[in-house]
Amino acid sequence: MEIGDGTLAVGAGLPGAENYAPPLPGPVFAAHYHLAGEASGPYLYGRDSNPTWSLLERAIGELESGAEVVSFSSGMGAVSAVILSQVRTGDVVVLPDDCYLTTRALKERLESYGAVVRMAPTAGDAQLAALDGARLVWLETPSNPRLDVCDIARIADAAHAAGALVAVDNTLATPLGQRPLDLGADFSVASGTKALTGHGDLLLGHVATRVPELAEGIRLWRKTVGAVPGPMEAWLAHRSLATLQLRLERQSANALALAEALRGRVAGLRYPGLPDDPSHEVAARQMRRFGCVVSFTLPDAEAAERFLGSLRLVMQATSFGGAHSSAERRGRWGGDAVEPGFIRFSAGIEDTDDLVADVLRALEGTGKRRDHR
Repeated sequence: MEIGDGTLAVGAGLPGAENYAPPLPGPVFAAHYHLAGEASGPYLYGRDSNPTWSLLERAIGELESGAEVVSFSSGMGAVSAVILSQVRTGDVVVLPDDCYLTTRALKERLESYGAVVRMAPTAGDAQLAALDGARLVWLETPSNPRLDVCDIARIADAAHAAGALVAVDNTLATPLGQRPLDLGADFSVASGTKALTGHGDLLLGHVATRVPELAEGIRLWRKTVGAVPGPMEAWLAHRSLATLQLRLERQSANALALAEALRGRVAGLRYPGLPDDPSHEVAARQMRRFGCVVSFTLPDAEAAERFLGSLRLVMQATSFGGAHSSAERRGRWGGDAVEPGFIRFSAGIEDTDDLVADVLRALEGTGKRRDHR
């Protein structure tokens, strides 16, 4: 039976109904399990597997429309697992030069292992020009923080023809916003810290693939380096999936309303859901929801800080995807090619009119210097 995303999210990964049992069993805290005789079975040791992980991984696999999933202790744990487990000395890796800054930080590590790293922008499918001889192509679409989009299916087809694997960082979109595996990617990777779980109270990541051999290699990497999620984090994440569709619908609606309200008021406005955004045409073909992040640029760092300090409903935080709207001046961290006044804004689930009014009110004061008398 074909079901909607809300129905899918509510029931994802739940075990069969059993009298007097909870619909979602509580977290299993175990470093080891009773294990007499030969060492065989699903649960042998706490770094190998855990029943709470298993339910979460099954749930995310259902959201990814049928995939094997390996969960990790953070998004970067998942990112590193794919990149470092698949690349050997002499291999060529293609990375976006505008992806998440900590992903880009792996360039130095890869080169120290003797790999060759080529970098190209996300926009315009520029990575197509760097595919020759590649072992792995990493995509991030929409890119963080500038929100450029590339054509996953087009690049995946070309990469496979060149003998390369394709991995997509799907953190911003989530599986209910975009399904890279359906578009031809070999790996769909995400930080569950962000919109997937949406409450800003845990660190988590996952890798999804439909190739059993690739999944097994990722599990072995997790076991070897020990980047395992805690059972409480896995349980909280699974609990949070039930509201994923509801949260994404409100966040996307808020982001679009905010982007429309900011037209003509700010420079460099970007949101893939805007019909005139440079990314819209490609995004509309491959995304089911356009996400919660809007970016724009204020005149300078001082104006950006005044804007952020004037917001009443929005917290200042270096993350996105939460139920509570957040924003930051991204340039404070360095590493991203953004202007000093560049704002990354994550729309939450507040009432749309309240959120837009708060932003426009705060924006009115950005041109005025504070009185320090």
